[in-house]
Amino acid sequence: MILAFDSYYFNNKAKTVCLLFENWEDATPHSILSEITEGVADYQPGEFYKRELPCILSLLNKVEFEIHAIIIDGYVTLTDTGKPGLGAHLHQALASKIPIIGVAKSGFHDNSKLVRELYRGESKNPLYITAAGMGADEAYNHIKKMDGPFRMPTLLKLLDKKTREALPE
Repeated sequence: MILAFDSYYFNNKAKTVCLLFENWEDATPHSILSEITEGVADYQPGEFYKRELPCILSLLNKVEFEIHAIIIDGYVTLTDTGKPGLGAHLHQALASKIPIIGVAKSGFHDNSKLVRELYRGESKNPLYITAAGMGADEAYNHIKKMDGPFRMPTLLKLLDKKTREALPE
């Protein structure tokens, strides 16, 4: 199973959603899991993982399938020298056993060697692809072949929507 995670933050809480799907070309998820986490850490520039990693790991404990890869909304590596981002910290937390692909919507300074810019559809803006546990080119190709005619693959767009819908008060 391939997993994609994202979190939305509100009122000192996070809603984390995980889409599970079987093949890179799938247009619909196999299933969707979600969880609300209270008392999340404040955002710290360059240390986003401190906020989101605990949320991902908590929800990951509910997955009962063999995991082939995980996609995160963000970066695996933040700089050309390999400064670890959320994806690298997740890869390490999973004992480097599961490949992690980072898909970011905006560029990060000093990061051109370890990132691949992916232009999908007719968008003039790329997605920024980084990876751990597989090569950046392989990760790029996986995200490139995901379903959807637009910049953001269908399942990743659905993931973003699900993180924001039906938020508790």
